[in-house]
Amino acid sequence: MVLTSVDRDDLEDGGAGHFAETIREIKRRDSSILVETLIPDFGGDPDDVRKIIDARPDVVAHNVETVDRLQWPVRDRRADYEQSLAVLEQVTRESEVYTKTSLMLGVGEYDHEVYRTLGDLREVGVDIVTFGQYLQPSRSHLEVFDYVHPDKFDVWKTVAEEEFGFLYCASGPMVRSSFKAGEFFVEALLRDDRSVEEAREAAERSEAASD
Repeated sequence: MVLTSVDRDDLEDGGAGHFAETIREIKRRDSSILVETLIPDFGGDPDDVRKIIDARPDVVAHNVETVDRLQWPVRDRRADYEQSLAVLEQVTRESEVYTKTSLMLGVGEYDHEVYRTLGDLREVGVDIVTFGQYLQPSRSHLEVFDYVHPDKFDVWKTVAEEEFGFLYCASGPMVRSSFKAGEFFVEALLRDDRSVEEAREAAERSEAASD
């Protein structure tokens, strides 16, 4: 199960308490349910991030979205690359929870910037990364810079898993941060007690079956 929400900057804790309460209630009703929560950065407040950690989800996801240079205009001006890395680092440092993030390609990034971003993510302990093609939601949103060839997504998957050591990378034009294959990977790893390689194979089989 994946939990997320719109940003709740109108709330003092950015909605962290609601996230935590929902996670605990799901686990109380059925402890076998695996919970992934996709959170905002909560303005970088470690106490709010800690509320999520203390609720003990199985996966905490927070998306850096793009490389450092393109945070604006891709993200809201209040978002910050280093702040997002700090959120992910805190989750890794203070818990055994798996961490996950996502990047969109096709917004004007260079390959060396994507490579550096993968290094930054591994340095703060991120376990799972996804790559997807940016698609313009409406005419008022940022235009697509380019449509990345599917082969390049395959290359980034190989680089992420084999060179940088991410536990799993889902990478493809239509992949999104809550991609089903990622859920199958975590389920195989946590519930079925499989090895990383076996969990990757299970995720890839699920991806192939959905094509």
